Amino acid sequence: MSNGIPLNDQDRIPWLCKLHDILLRDVTSGQHVVLACSALKKMYRDILIGVKDGVPQKCEESGKEGTLTTVELLVVYLSGTCEIISGRLLKRKGHFMPPELLQSQFDALEPPSAPENFIQINVDKSLSEIVSTIMEALK
Repeated sequence: MSNGIPLNDQDRIPWLCKLHDILLRDVTSGQHVVLACSALKKMYRDILIGVKDGVPQKCEESGKEGTLTTVELLVVYLSGTCEIISGRLLKRKGHFMPPELLQSQFDALEPPSAPENFIQINVDKSLSEIVSTIMEALK
């Protein structure tokens, strides 16, 4: 991505499997975990959770193969228009993602839907409103 080429699914799977393992490790040890990432597709979120349609998923990455253990996950879908998000992205200094790739992110986006465990929050809200909505959903 840093060279201006969007990652494909095969590029992302090993990274998502590692994130699943980190989530599982931390949740199993009793920690409360917040993971911020662009799990744009349902397939990505399924890997993070470890289940697709109620069936445990396998993670095949770098020679490591095995069935994933399920992780309870609340997806926070921050929605906004390409124009709003582009404006914010252009104000960032030193961010790893070039603004030219934003449209590819919107093109790949599969917004969460039932039966996924998610809340949708519009990015037009203030930061304090967004945090408050998330905290209320976690109760």
